[in-house]
Amino acid sequence: MNSFLHQLNSNIILGDALTEDADGLSKADLILANPPFGSKAGSVRKYRDDILMTNKQLAFLQHIYLGLKPGGRAAVVVPDNVLFEEGIGKKVRQELMDKCNLHTVLRLPTGIFYSPGVKTNVLFFTRGESDKDNTQITWIYDMRSNQTKFGRKRTLIAEDFAEFERCYGQYPEGLSDRLNKNEINRWRHFTRQQIAERNDDLDIIWFGNGGFDSDESLTDPGEIAGAIFNYLREALNEIENISIEIDSNVHETIQ
Repeated sequence: MNSFLHQLNSNIILGDALTEDADGLSKADLILANPPFGSKAGSVRKYRDDILMTNKQLAFLQHIYLGLKPGGRAAVVVPDNVLFEEGIGKKVRQELMDKCNLHTVLRLPTGIFYSPGVKTNVLFFTRGESDKDNTQITWIYDMRSNQTKFGRKRTLIAEDFAEFERCYGQYPEGLSDRLNKNEINRWRHFTRQQIAERNDDLDIIWFGNGGFDSDESLTDPGEIAGAIFNYLREALNEIENISIEIDSNVHETIQ
């Protein structure tokens, strides 16, 4: 429907991008995506060999950066666990930062998605000409800490992104001369070495003390239930990832 409304002359394929259905896809110059979130990655069919068995958000993140042409760029919405998850999550972040220049992370405020308690980010990256050491510096904009609470009463609008857009600069590849981290406290850069010293954890908080973002400040019953559900979902993700790693280790031992 989206292709039809925009009058695109597209060959639309009904398939599963995490399986061999993706073999016929062309490499992309640009990918903008809000992929599915969830504890399980995909279908009962065999996964592609280049996709690690994991949750949906990590599997689709792999599909996206592997689907870019050299020099191709992407902006992808992901939940918080993608920034800090151990095991397969860490391997995916390392591969992303090797194959691509992960130049920007936008930490979005809570309350902007239909599912209460889901905290999200936008990753901006460009596929390198080679597959090694493409990320040197990652800039992070914290739009969450000490921020007005968004939701039904206060919706997110385009003007809320004005400061981030000014910091980001005019070049979509993240190549603008960016402001010094001391000038805007929400905007700070970290070298690849600094990220490595954090065990490749990108869940970096330096601004304020959480402010309105804290779950302790929630009063709406639906938002409280959503926050509880989010914690349970993250716990289930961790359990499932541990199970996947155990199964992988057992399989390697048998071989």
